[in-house]
Amino acid sequence: MQKKKIKPDFLNKPMLKIVGILLMLLSVVCLFWQGNVSSTQSTPAMLASVYFAGDYRIGDGEWQKIVEGEHISATQGDVTLRGNFHKLNPYGEYEGIYTYMDGLPIAFYTNHINVTIYDADGNPYEMDNENPIFGKSACGVSWEAYPFNHGEEVIEIVVHNPHNFGNENAIDEMLSNVALWDGIDFTKEILDDGSAQRTEGLLFTIASLMFLAIALFSSLIHLKNSEIFWLFGLVGLFAGGYFTYSSTGISFWSESIVSNTTILGASMIFYMFFLSVFIASALKGTKKVGGIACAVLGTANTLFFVLSMTKKVFFYDTWLYWAILQNVVNFCLLGCLVKELMQANNKERWIYGGAIVPLLAFAVDCVATWFGGWQGGRISQIVFVMFFMVAIVVMLRIVPRSINAIAKAKELETEKLLLNTQLTESRVSIMMSQIRPHFIYNTLGSIEQLCEIDPPKAGELVHNFAKYLRGNFGELDNPQPILMSQEMEHVHHYTSIENVRFPDMTFAFEMNSNDFHIPALTIQPIVENAIKHGLMKLSEGGTIKVISYETEDSYCVLVEDNGIGFDTSVLLDERKHVGLRNIRGRLQAMVNGTLEIESVVGEGTKVLITIPKEASK
Repeated sequence: MQKKKIKPDFLNKPMLKIVGILLMLLSVVCLFWQGNVSSTQSTPAMLASVYFAGDYRIGDGEWQKIVEGEHISATQGDVTLRGNFHKLNPYGEYEGIYTYMDGLPIAFYTNHINVTIYDADGNPYEMDNENPIFGKSACGVSWEAYPFNHGEEVIEIVVHNPHNFGNENAIDEMLSNVALWDGIDFTKEILDDGSAQRTEGLLFTIASLMFLAIALFSSLIHLKNSEIFWLFGLVGLFAGGYFTYSSTGISFWSESIVSNTTILGASMIFYMFFLSVFIASALKGTKKVGGIACAVLGTANTLFFVLSMTKKVFFYDTWLYWAILQNVVNFCLLGCLVKELMQANNKERWIYGGAIVPLLAFAVDCVATWFGGWQGGRISQIVFVMFFMVAIVVMLRIVPRSINAIAKAKELETEKLLLNTQLTESRVSIMMSQIRPHFIYNTLGSIEQLCEIDPPKAGELVHNFAKYLRGNFGELDNPQPILMSQEMEHVHHYTSIENVRFPDMTFAFEMNSNDFHIPALTIQPIVENAIKHGLMKLSEGGTIKVISYETEDSYCVLVEDNGIGFDTSVLLDERKHVGLRNIRGRLQAMVNGTLEIESVVGEGTKVLITIPKEASK
C-alpha cells in the first residue's frame, strides 16, 4: 500500500505562512520606498550649488523672510519672491551672489505653476510652460531653464498657480530644487533618478497585458469568473500608467507636458474606478449597493472627461471634485465591506479585510495631498505593489486549476450526453417495438372479423389500413419527435379504421395548436385505450375528444372519453393499458413531457399530456 506523504508540521502552521508572506511584502515595500519615496522629485548632486535668498509675500500681503525649511503656501494666491541667487562651492562653502559671469542657466522645478522672472528694470521673462504649446493652464510638472543674465541687483520672481489644490508644496519644491543647468548631464541625472519607478510602471503594464490576455482566453473557453481577470488586468494596466507618469524626470522622458498630466490623471481615475468595480464584484449581500455606487462614479467620471474636452475647465481642476466623489464611493464600499465582514467565513474575511486597505490608502493620500504632506498616491502605490504581488501568486494558482476543472467538466458532460443519447435511443427502440405490433395485430383482427360479416367494409378497412401504412409507416422507425399535425394523421387513420368496427362511437377533434413536437405514436395508443377500457364496456356508443391548446409555457393535449371510468385510488396496472408506461417514458426522455390521468367511475377518463415549450421546438 502506498504511504501518504506527510508534510512537516511546521509547514502547516498558519502563523509561519503569514510571517513568510509579510516578509516578502516588506521586502517589496522597502525596495519601492528606496526608489520612490525619498522626496517629491529627486534632483541631481549639483542641486546644492545655488539657492534663492530674500523675502516673499502672498498676494498683496506683508513681506516675510524666506527661511529654509519653512512652508510657503502655493494655493493661497500669487507668490512674489524678492532677492538674489547665491552660490556654494563643491564643499558647501558660501561664495557670494550668483551672476551672469558664472555662465550656466538656472533650472527650476515647476509643479503646475507659471513662473515669471523680472530683472531690476522690470523686464519679464516667462518660463516655457507659458508658451502657446502648453497654454496658460500650467497643467504639468517640468524642469525649466532660465538663461541668467543679471548682476548682483535684486530680482523678483512671481509664481502664479491657476489651481487651488493639489500642489500646496509647489513653492517649497521649486526653491529646494533650484539647480545649475549643465545640459545633457543634468537631463541624464534626473532621468536616472526616475528610471527605477518607470521600469516598475512598465513591468506592471506588461504584466497586466498578460492578465488581459488570460482574461480573453478565459472568456473564450467560458472559464468561471473570467470577469475577475478582466478587472484585475485593467486595474494593473492603469496603475502601471500611473507609476510610469508620476516618476521623476517624466518631462524629459515624454516631453509633452500637458499630455503627461492627462495620462497621469486618466490613469489614476481609471485605476480607482476599476478597483471600485473589482471590490463591488466581490460583494454578496450588498452587491446592489456597490453596483449603484460604481455606476454613479462611472457616470461622473465620464462627465469630468467631457467637460475637459470642451475646454471649459482644465482637466487638472476636475481632480478635486473627482477625489471627493471617489472618497464618497469608497466610504460607501467600506460600509458594504464592513457589513460583509460581519457575516463572512474565515476565508472571505481575508478578502474583505484586504479590500478595505486600498480604499483607506486612497483617503490618506488625498488628505496628505490637500495639506501638503506629499503629492499624489504615494501610499496607494505601495499598497498596490503589495496586492499585485499577492494577486499574481493567487491567480497563477487559480488559472491552471480552473482550466483543469473546466476540461474535466466538459469531458464529463460529453460522456453524460453520449450515455443519455444511447439510453434514450435504446429505450425508444424498445418502446417502439412494443407498440407497433400491438396496433398491427388489432387492425388485422378487425379486418378478419369484417371479412366474415361485411366484406365491403372489410375492403374499405384494408384500403384505409394500406393508406395508413403507406403514408406513415416510415415514422414508426423515427426515434425523434414529430409535429403534432403529423401525429394527428396517425390518429385520423386509426379512428377511421376503428369507426368501421364501432360505428356508434363518436370521435371529436379540436386542434387549437398544432405547431409543436411530440413523440410518434403518442395520441393513438391513448385513444385506443379509451376505446378498449372505456367505451367498449358501455351498453352503446360513447364519445372520445382530442383537444390541443397552449399555455404561457407549455403545449397541452387532452384526450377525454365518457366511458365507464375507474377508481384512481386503486393502483393502475399500466400493463393492461396499451403502452401507457412506454408513452410516459418516451414523453419524459424525448420532450421532457408528462402524462397525467384523471378518472371518475361512471363518468369517464381524462388523459392530459403537457410538453414544455422550450423542449418541443
